[in-house]
Amino acid sequence: MKFVIDQAIPFIRGVFEPYAETVYMDGTAISREDLLDADALVIRTRTRCNEALLGGTPVKLISTAAIGTDHIDIPFCIKNGIYFQNAPGCNSGGVMNYVFSALYGAASRERIPLGRATMGIVGAGHVGSRIEGMARHLGLKVLLCDPPRALEEGDAQFVSLDYLLANSDIVSMSVPLTNETQRMANDEFFSKMKYGAFFINTARGEIMDDDALLRAVPRLGPVIIDTWNNEPNVNPALIAAATIATPHIAGYSHQGKQRATAAAVRAVARYFMIEPLYEFFPVTEIAELEAVKLHLTGLEQGQIASVFQYNYPVFTDDFMFRVNPDRFEELRANYRYRREFYI
Repeated sequence: MKFVIDQAIPFIRGVFEPYAETVYMDGTAISREDLLDADALVIRTRTRCNEALLGGTPVKLISTAAIGTDHIDIPFCIKNGIYFQNAPGCNSGGVMNYVFSALYGAASRERIPLGRATMGIVGAGHVGSRIEGMARHLGLKVLLCDPPRALEEGDAQFVSLDYLLANSDIVSMSVPLTNETQRMANDEFFSKMKYGAFFINTARGEIMDDDALLRAVPRLGPVIIDTWNNEPNVNPALIAAATIATPHIAGYSHQGKQRATAAAVRAVARYFMIEPLYEFFPVTEIAELEAVKLHLTGLEQGQIASVFQYNYPVFTDDFMFRVNPDRFEELRANYRYRREFYI
């Protein structure tokens, strides 16, 4: 067996070597020629898995150490018998940490009280549900918009997108990228938001229209962006306009990366029946990076902001990106994974 692996996946070197030939490559550089004798492809989101890459190859499995599948041509894989597996929920804790460190950090800097704020969460999957839990713990009112869940579970706990936009002081995006969500944050979307509302995008850059957001910035409150159109060549005007701008690292926690790699390895192990790896989980022996339980009850907003910043100083990531916007991929590749916090 031969496995081609994105070299940027952490904690994976040495795992498959006893069982298969392994080739490590830059995920963006993997070509069809590299896969002509490969059985499996283990990647992140930077490898576009379509007919141009996979056609005529013996690849049987794509295992991606990420939550999304928008980089995979699913109809092509189904038609050609290529099994694919993502890592749902792996980075939900890290993204939740990012959202609240950024939210309370921006609110503190701009002296915006959050005590009676309503947080609208667009997309209530793994990430959105973690954001919801922290928001409720902090006493924020919460509105949820998730049409697929509403269809399955009933409308009781969900609202329409129009209602959410009109009644939320904070709009946080955590939807997957689909035909329905692409460019959903457009002129009409922003025109329906409350004056001075926060806009937070940790989903995919392609769910927002850059020009529409730039037109909306003067009437919005803080704008927090981690995911961008055309990564790594992102819009410099949008970086300048954002209150907090980071290079797609919201989910880059130590624990999240462990979970993502574990899911990717286990998928390969079970497909190829490598039994010793069925329950694989990276052991990194970095005790100081164990997840931290926070005690926020009774704290005032400024104190909560300080606790979040102590556990994840998001403005450091913002600064590093602003002074090095052309080093988007380098900042991601060399990122020092942070520890998660929870309540």
